Amino acid sequence: MNIVSFLKPLAQLHHDLPALSLGDHPVASYGALAGRVAALAGALQARLGARPGDRVGLAMKNAPEYVEIKLACWHAGLCVVPINAKLHPREMIHILKDCGAAICFADTALATGIEVLRQAAPALTHLIDVEGGEISRLRGGDPVAMQPRDPQDPAWIFYTSGTTGTPKGATLSHRNLMMMSLLYYADIDQVDPRDSYVHAAPISHGGGLYGLPHMMKGSHIIVPPSRGFDADELFDLTEQHTALTFFAAPTMLMRMVAHPRARSCRTDSFRTIYYGGAPMYLEDMKRALSAFGPCFYQVYGQGESPMTGAGLSKADHADSGHPRFEARLASTGRARTGVGLRIMDDKGHEMPPGETGEVLFRSDAVMLGYWNNPTATAETLRDGWLHTGDIGTFDADGYVTLKDRSKDMIISGGTNIYPREIEEILLTHPGVREVSVVGRRHPDWGEEPVAFIVAAPDNCPDPAALDRLCLDAIARFKRPKHYVFIDELPKSAYGKVLKTILRAGLLEDSQDS
Repeated sequence: MNIVSFLKPLAQLHHDLPALSLGDHPVASYGALAGRVAALAGALQARLGARPGDRVGLAMKNAPEYVEIKLACWHAGLCVVPINAKLHPREMIHILKDCGAAICFADTALATGIEVLRQAAPALTHLIDVEGGEISRLRGGDPVAMQPRDPQDPAWIFYTSGTTGTPKGATLSHRNLMMMSLLYYADIDQVDPRDSYVHAAPISHGGGLYGLPHMMKGSHIIVPPSRGFDADELFDLTEQHTALTFFAAPTMLMRMVAHPRARSCRTDSFRTIYYGGAPMYLEDMKRALSAFGPCFYQVYGQGESPMTGAGLSKADHADSGHPRFEARLASTGRARTGVGLRIMDDKGHEMPPGETGEVLFRSDAVMLGYWNNPTATAETLRDGWLHTGDIGTFDADGYVTLKDRSKDMIISGGTNIYPREIEEILLTHPGVREVSVVGRRHPDWGEEPVAFIVAAPDNCPDPAALDRLCLDAIARFKRPKHYVFIDELPKSAYGKVLKTILRAGLLEDSQDS
């Protein structure tokens, strides 16, 4: 099994079908793409000395070349290691050294930064600037046949963002990626050549992976001109294409909702906007539904089980007449097809509906383990189950509602406080645009909740009003003991709020005082 085995027969059947575009500029048909991929794979083997199983780093912003290089690596039997383009070169070097990559494709600016530190990754023998002329020369290689691979061979190593420690490389096999793709068809959409998939989120992350099931069916893959997320560009695409699908982190989606064109855009051009990676709050989702209609699918998974754990279907988003509609909208949906999902306590007991515990997954989409890190693998994969570190609960119908990451839970006076519960309440205030609640050390109670708030323009809420809002909805001990108003919340490249930075700021303030 090789995950790219779809490309040659697809090119034979749909030779002139558009495969890749940069905005409205066509880059390659499926016939041309298959030829480029085979030639680049030949150059990887003959000119760069790559051998099956070698790792190849991709330190690039979104670009049509990113898709081409990724497919060529698989064609040659190699394992791709996508690297977040927003990382510091030192962090990139750590990843390249950890995975033992001999080849790295990088944008000019990133290649320059990596080159300065290259001696720290001695295995790295080829650093290729994709914005220079070398990529064009490599396209001139002699085409080679696709390298067969075992289903369990590594295909993609996803390194965690590293916000809480040293990044770990979640190793995904060809079987993992195939399972992920097949479950896309089972649970989300049956796609075909009439569909278009937009890489508005980083290809290095989940948005890049979900391009696969679309390419397998001959869909049109589009990289926006900005090579990233721009609401105006996405609205422009609704005028040029139908059946658009893309990934939007909650922060991206809310920028679209707040955009002046949100109410006038061609919402009928959105086939599926799938979202995940960070909490989507109930009030925000209700605003998104009001703006764009029920074109949404929520994916819940991790890099270790790429976007394949639970899902909240488009039908669930549309079923506003259901008596538990809002509760379901605040959940992450039900277990995906073929996925085992449990809620367990810290003693290994399965929890009944309504009781909280850690969320566990088991499926053929779950990673092989962490690259070169048996200790972390053993901690995370136990008895065939992936321990996510997320705290959640089932309802009687099997819908999973996440409370928080286990590391973000606040324990005050021996009682658990889940920040998301408080955040949901505070977001109902019209003056609260964004909020994140973290724990601050307390000499008597252990911890107490503190809310960081980004206020809406010209409508900064009064802390007393926020107190009343909380006291009307949740227990007094859960109420934030302090409100901190800031211009923006610190976030990762994928839109996740970096609570470690917020907690560190509170610790520094307490030490200064």
